Amino acid sequence: MVRSSSHKWAFASHFRRQAFGWRSVLPIQRLKEAVTEIKRAARTDPLLAADGAVLLLEKLSPALEQVDSSSGALGSAVNRAIDVLVPIIAAPDVTESVREAWLERLFDALQEDRMPYIEHLGDFWGQLCVTPSIASAWAERLLGTSTRVLGPDGHGGFFTGTTACLSALYGAQRYDELIRLVDSARFDWWHYRRWGVDALMAQGRPAEALRYAQASQESNAPLGAIAKACEAILLQSGMIDEAYARYASIANEGTTHLATFRAIVKKYPHKQPGDVLHDLVASDPGSEGKWFAAAKDAGLFELAASLARQSPTDPRTLTRAARDFGDSHQPDFAISCGMSALHWMAAGYGYDITRIDVLDAYAAIVRAGETLGIATAEINARIRAQLDNRGADRTVVEEALAYCIR
Repeated sequence: MVRSSSHKWAFASHFRRQAFGWRSVLPIQRLKEAVTEIKRAARTDPLLAADGAVLLLEKLSPALEQVDSSSGALGSAVNRAIDVLVPIIAAPDVTESVREAWLERLFDALQEDRMPYIEHLGDFWGQLCVTPSIASAWAERLLGTSTRVLGPDGHGGFFTGTTACLSALYGAQRYDELIRLVDSARFDWWHYRRWGVDALMAQGRPAEALRYAQASQESNAPLGAIAKACEAILLQSGMIDEAYARYASIANEGTTHLATFRAIVKKYPHKQPGDVLHDLVASDPGSEGKWFAAAKDAGLFELAASLARQSPTDPRTLTRAARDFGDSHQPDFAISCGMSALHWMAAGYGYDITRIDVLDAYAAIVRAGETLGIATAEINARIRAQLDNRGADRTVVEEALAYCIR
């Protein structure tokens, strides 16, 4: 018997219907707190935690329906929560009747997910079923409607259980049937075709899985997601060099160039960081400066300085580097960064550059020069020569430094 009916979850009072206004900060915070509370319970009472996870997922959409999710932050937070909660729900060894009761509650929540917020839950339906027999029963329940919606005779309908059906077929190990259903779809949507890739891999057919994934790259396909799948297939097949050469840069693209670099270095530890960085720079001509932070992070200071000179680099990033390394064992690097910062500010790059930004860069150069024993007069001469090469037009840089380097 599920015991959480008498348990008082702290999060329950926070997730009432329409509990939140349009701002997303508070609901994201409350969601993190709720997940932490459930994870804490899972350490001592997995059954209680699982039922709490089901309760939270039931309450999410009604509580969040007035929140502005246009930034994507709330949707990402909900997806992360689902990633954590699904294993908690699947973990306890419970009777089939208890698990079926949880699945019914979750499926009702999916159907009432208006915005939607918890549609990602359908991707895990086979995992939530736990056993192939339960997964097979759910596949049978959802298959008819899913076939009509996906198939060539469908007329643009939508069924909230379609992804859950595909996941259930996978969980039931009905792989051929899953592939036939995906192949029958009117559109080659990766959201569905990825299940075909997974089914082929589960059958030990990696070459076919790779071709299946590559065939999904139509004009509107999420190339990063497909590249991730192709990369994973090659890595699992031991074809590490091919995975790196063909898919590493796209599959591991992060929110920043530094994040991309770190992800690739972590995934391919046999590759030298410098080689990875050179390959990334070569794959993105004209954007050399955007890889500056990655080179600096890897300790490749000469390369970082070179990249900052080749194409526009954020002046404030360069100034921070000049300030951070000016008193260290890399004062030459600091001077180069500061000079590049002034160069790109003078060329009009950087958001809302002010006199203070210019003076910060100048001060960092002077401090690094002092570390090297270079007189301020010589530093000023270098800066004047750099500015003179620009031409006669005056900029915020020249105006800010007028009394410093005259």
